[in-house]
Amino acid sequence: MLFESERVRLRKMTKEDAELYHKWRNDVEVMHSTSPFLDVYPLKATEDFVEYAILGSETSKGYMLVDKERDISIGIVSFVHMDYKNRNAECIIDIGEKQYWGRGYGEEGLTLLLDYAFYELNLHRVSLRVFAFNKRAIQLYQKIGFKAEGTSRQALFRDGKWCDVSHMGILQEEYFHKKEIE
Repeated sequence: MLFESERVRLRKMTKEDAELYHKWRNDVEVMHSTSPFLDVYPLKATEDFVEYAILGSETSKGYMLVDKERDISIGIVSFVHMDYKNRNAECIIDIGEKQYWGRGYGEEGLTLLLDYAFYELNLHRVSLRVFAFNKRAIQLYQKIGFKAEGTSRQALFRDGKWCDVSHMGILQEEYFHKKEIE
């Protein structure tokens, strides 16, 4: 099934998810490796962000990543900056429930999102940005088939020092080829 794997399924994000997303968005440990903005947000700000930036945007699609066995949401995968003319999108993944970190759920969720991108939306290219210090995420993206495309040098100030942001991308033909050989 398109939006399901062995352990997870994707479901469209709704307004009702704002409270859970708010919990993750305000957890500095969760956002440390994924969000350029570490801050504490009021619930109203998160509700507005979900309403306008995720649900109300023509260029974004947000999906909750759900553990099928326990039927609980554990994270979010999204497309942002979707460019339908040039068949490009940027993807984002956040696993908000820390007990799921390092257990392969992110790989399953991101693979489902890429299946949707390339098989259904017929996108040509999907990109992402990752903080260069997030080695575990970079290894995951490379395993899935993303290639390094460049670096924004010292673009992030985190933990008292400047850090690079790495840009990665995967083309539809690369994704299909990788799927064929698996």
